[in-house]
Amino acid sequence: MIIAGTFGELRTDHFHSGIDLKTQQKEGLSVYAAAEGYVSRIKISNWGYGKALYITHPNGYTTVYAHLKKFNKKIEAYIYKKQREQEKYEIQVFPEKSELIISKNEPVAFSGSTGGFIKPHLHFEIRDTKTEEIINPMHFGLLAEDAKKPKILTLQAYALNDSSHVKTSNIALPIKLKEIEEGKYITDQIESYGVIGFGIDTHDQQNGALNKNGVYKIEMSVNGKTIYEHQLEKFAFSESKYINLHIDYPNYALKKRKYQKTFIHPENKLGIYRSIKEKGYLQIKNNLDYQVIIKVSDFNKNTSTITIPVKGVKKTPFIKSKKPENTTYFIDYKKENVFEREYVKISFPKNTFYDNFFLDFKIKDSIITIHRPEIPLHKNYHLKFDVSKYSDIEKEKLFIAYMYKKKHLRYCKTIKTDSIFKTAVRTLGDFSLISDNEAPVISECSFYSGQNLKNYRYFTIKLEDKLSGIKNYRAEIDGKWALLELDVKTNTLTYDFNRKKLDKGKHIFTLLAMDNVGNTCTFTSNFYIK
Repeated sequence: MIIAGTFGELRTDHFHSGIDLKTQQKEGLSVYAAAEGYVSRIKISNWGYGKALYITHPNGYTTVYAHLKKFNKKIEAYIYKKQREQEKYEIQVFPEKSELIISKNEPVAFSGSTGGFIKPHLHFEIRDTKTEEIINPMHFGLLAEDAKKPKILTLQAYALNDSSHVKTSNIALPIKLKEIEEGKYITDQIESYGVIGFGIDTHDQQNGALNKNGVYKIEMSVNGKTIYEHQLEKFAFSESKYINLHIDYPNYALKKRKYQKTFIHPENKLGIYRSIKEKGYLQIKNNLDYQVIIKVSDFNKNTSTITIPVKGVKKTPFIKSKKPENTTYFIDYKKENVFEREYVKISFPKNTFYDNFFLDFKIKDSIITIHRPEIPLHKNYHLKFDVSKYSDIEKEKLFIAYMYKKKHLRYCKTIKTDSIFKTAVRTLGDFSLISDNEAPVISECSFYSGQNLKNYRYFTIKLEDKLSGIKNYRAEIDGKWALLELDVKTNTLTYDFNRKKLDKGKHIFTLLAMDNVGNTCTFTSNFYIK
């Protein structure tokens, strides 16, 4: 067994909630139930977990199997019936306890790569059925062979108030590491003063695997006393957003490097930390010496350490952090904050942010800039546009878009009333109203009109939209709803003849697609079963 992703790995806006098992870069490997139980939930989505199966067990746990290619015959028949009844591919159902009974080691599905831009693998979770907390599957014996020590790539030091410094710097400072033997790192002596903290960029690897996984545990001691510790045993989904306080978020937003901080922000509610008074903050006093040791462990107890000698030297910081520009838009994060400018209104519910700051809010050339994306948000805020100056025809084709890397657009779900367009987002940056007058494009149908498809197992067709994106599509064969699966990686829809036997003779295939502003297109062709 080779693990592609460990429990609690750092992901964008969340911790990885299970483990990923490699499937030899293949799809279609048999997936077996971990224990007896019953299917309690089936969810099929184009994104996220893709095709996912939830099995509830009598011992109080629920196992989850995700990114599946398909289910076994009885589950496929069950979910296909539900899809036909609701006439949609994306679906979520909660079977009764007696409907889909599962035995231990029963083949329940086949591995795949559904749910977005991912490679073939099996995502596996163990949850507490009652609380829905996710538990590290390695505690249940799901272990890979691993004799490798974690790698520590870089160390960052932080002066945590205006009077503190690290090497006379009041801003985050990279500290050079030297590996003296495998798993043992040291730094030169660091002259510091005041309240400081550290962060590390680290990963782990298993035997026979090149992929970089998350680590299990990080501890920090000062002169032999532990002042910080976290361990990835379990967590709740509601906690996962606090990952943006666990890491150095500005560094990640700007440079895509994930430093795990070894000090705990006051608003960080993650339950992975050991309760320690200091919470990782080092109080460095003048003329005193300190030995800081950061210890990183994987689940198999392979460890690596950094030894950091620190000497207290009181100096005036020479390199100072840049003071944020004062604006008229001050965020008091513990209150609701509402701001208006020209035709735009933004509303931040209380506790949207984790700190107070001055917000940069401006409009130039129809681009609405709402600060910069290096500040993390805990919840959505609301963005409203007054569109009363536009005609009804123009409003039909307008949508709110998030603009990134200057040239890319992303549709924001736009709620429209007569004079106000609004959306809810959890990203700072640039936004604009964009007009979409182009219909979706249907192309590359794999059969030609009048072709005999008797010996074909499936046919495919492509569906794309360049601006607002596809809202929905409907396929019909002979006027009745037909299930076509969408592969978002290739924008390809697939019809599987094995799902429903068609009568001999001529059949009419129709595909209707609509984008998010209502532009539509239709494709019609015919084929034969002879």
